Amino acid sequence: MAIQIIKPRIRGFICTNAHPAGCHANVLNQIDEIKQGIPYKATDMNALVIGASTGYGLASRIALTWAYGAKTLGLLYERPADARRTATAGYYNTAAFHRQATADGFFADSLNGDAFSDEMKAEAINRLKANFGKIDILVYSIAAPRRIHPKTGASHQSVLKPIGEPYTGKTIDLNRETIAPVTIDPATEQEITDTVAVMGGEDLEMWIDALSEAELLAPEVTVVAYTYIGSTLTWPIYWDGTIGRAKDDLKTRVDALDERLANQLGGNAYISVNKAVVTQASAAIPVVPLYVSILYDIMNAKGINEAPIGQMRRLFSEHLGPGLQPHLDNERYIRLDDRELQPEVTNAVTERWGQIDTDNFHELSDYADFRRRFRNLFGFEVEGVDYDEAVETELVF
Repeated sequence: MAIQIIKPRIRGFICTNAHPAGCHANVLNQIDEIKQGIPYKATDMNALVIGASTGYGLASRIALTWAYGAKTLGLLYERPADARRTATAGYYNTAAFHRQATADGFFADSLNGDAFSDEMKAEAINRLKANFGKIDILVYSIAAPRRIHPKTGASHQSVLKPIGEPYTGKTIDLNRETIAPVTIDPATEQEITDTVAVMGGEDLEMWIDALSEAELLAPEVTVVAYTYIGSTLTWPIYWDGTIGRAKDDLKTRVDALDERLANQLGGNAYISVNKAVVTQASAAIPVVPLYVSILYDIMNAKGINEAPIGQMRRLFSEHLGPGLQPHLDNERYIRLDDRELQPEVTNAVTERWGQIDTDNFHELSDYADFRRRFRNLFGFEVEGVDYDEAVETELVF
């Protein structure tokens, strides 16, 4: 037992601890949004969620469980607490998820380890055979900085850089909370290759191969992976950069998987293009915190902003729920970024982007909301949580 009072240790976009009670409250809030937003429909659905502890992956798992009673196997790569430090937020999120799923009578299992590895694939297959059977839906929501290739043993590190030319723009200095110029040098060919190896579609393809060989893909199985395109303001370092090249690879492989699953099982594979949200990964991307701070000010004022759970509520109630056919654009994307990319929103963001500086920074953006949401990710500044109360840090699930 390790009971202590936990205060945030935050510098810039790095938070080195997490609050279990705050993370628990976050999970309960997301569950409530699904309960209120999707009428419950009991199914015998089995779901595999790869990347299930934070952001869109966690929100997907919550939606599938509390909207459709799905049995879920969640894969995560999170650090438990020890004598020196708290667990990661994703670990506490998963503990909270399991506690409430059990209380509400839902079956869930989780594996903590490297989803890129052959060992984790083998263990997941064993768990599925023992406790689930064939899976009806696979959610792929990994956003990892590094991948050890299971066949070659090579270490690949992803980078977020432009391709061809340096990028110069503006960003938030998160330590000083000022607007500062930023220049990012272009990626090398090796950095592009490594980023595609980490963030592209090869690992998803390997998962489908392994599950297919184990005969664990149900008839009419659905596979969905997540991506982000965003507005033209972020394209030089995102969609036209190394991450965009990786997402092109993901798209090519998902389209091939769709054809394969359709022929073999009557199934489908899709990519959902989601809106910009505050995540641990996005906060570390130059330009993105400033873009999101402006975007959220505009979308909040219009009443159209969504956190990951709101996006997943729409995905599984309008596109991928039982008996539904997804609405696809002409490139076969599911577009949940439609509100972010409304012309009146993008035009307003672009106008403010050209005007913003340190002096008018708080007037033209909602940085306070961005900062609060970032701290919420780690269980801090969550409404209703008493941060002066000692809490148990060494939880299990």
